[in-house]
Amino acid sequence: MNIQVVRPGDLGDSERARWRELQKADPSLDNPFLSVEFAVAMDRLRDYVRVAVISDGAGIAGFFPYERHSFGIGKPLGGFLTTCHGLIATPELKLDAKTLLRACKLSVFDFDHLVAGQPTFAPYEQDVRPAPVMDFTSGFEAWIDQVKANSPKNLKTVRYKERKLGREQGELRLAWASADPEVLRTLLAWKSDQYRRTGRVDRFAQPWIVELTEMMHAEKSSDFGGVLTMLYAGDVPVAGHFGLRTATTLVGWFPAYDTEFARYSPGIVHHLQMAEAAANDGLHMVDMGKGGKEYKDWLKSGVLYVAEGRISRPSATAAVHWIGRTPFNKARTIVMDRPSLYKAADRVLKGFGRVRTSVQPQESPNVVKEASGAS
Repeated sequence: MNIQVVRPGDLGDSERARWRELQKADPSLDNPFLSVEFAVAMDRLRDYVRVAVISDGAGIAGFFPYERHSFGIGKPLGGFLTTCHGLIATPELKLDAKTLLRACKLSVFDFDHLVAGQPTFAPYEQDVRPAPVMDFTSGFEAWIDQVKANSPKNLKTVRYKERKLGREQGELRLAWASADPEVLRTLLAWKSDQYRRTGRVDRFAQPWIVELTEMMHAEKSSDFGGVLTMLYAGDVPVAGHFGLRTATTLVGWFPAYDTEFARYSPGIVHHLQMAEAAANDGLHMVDMGKGGKEYKDWLKSGVLYVAEGRISRPSATAAVHWIGRTPFNKARTIVMDRPSLYKAADRVLKGFGRVRTSVQPQESPNVVKEASGAS
């Protein structure tokens, strides 16, 4: 095996075509965060983005996109922004993971959303988690039937609120794949409000993340693109979502809704309408990501699996990194696994957000929350 490390932007047309070919050949890689377009966009904005090009006697066998930070600390491409990472390679490719790290000049590599079961990384998987999905391969009506089976009461309640929202606030319509940058800015402003008011870090306070989102919104090809949806009551936007897609899969990324309409549960209403629009557009699946809110168990009709783990080469850097990260990762897993702890932590964060907002009032008059727990 030959391993050459380059920047994604330096890949030629033939190499990018090979990346797409490998991704399409393996259903487990059908995720836009694994697409070459996402890697190239990240490379334009961040100096630490790299990709290992893995070749054998027959040609390129795989690509390993990653981030190389100070002291050889390796992170998945996109880090906390993404819900899937791993090798884009032939299914049978098995490298020695530490040899791969050495070629990438990494001392350690932590992962928490790795495609489960990849031969190179499988020995280092410490935990495997389900990621709920809405599966439309049998059609939208079959999916709705599954949602009803999961919880008839929830579906009846949301449909009632959907009708009530349309009756009291104006006829509902969903804008699918909106190209309007103003609509995107509205959604991101809502999301920033939600982050601050619930005690989370505002991702959009970082200009490069805003720029990345705008770049992804502008991407429109048959294999990759950004999908912006917005639910309107009359002419008023009430809930939306921005995510990325491949030819067949949409991944949840940034959902939000205006809590002026909270009594109507607009986030879930939006999700139901978005699901129908996605199925009608030929998508097979909406990946909701692992962990988070109870609503995912209600809307899911299948699961994918992602792995958590750690690979390290003997070094002082790896030891220090382990001390700093491992207890935090374990604590996070414990909280996410226990609904009572998750709700308690969420209440604490929201309380902090209320205090922070009261001493730093925001200009926006709208209070916005997250439509789902994926982001």
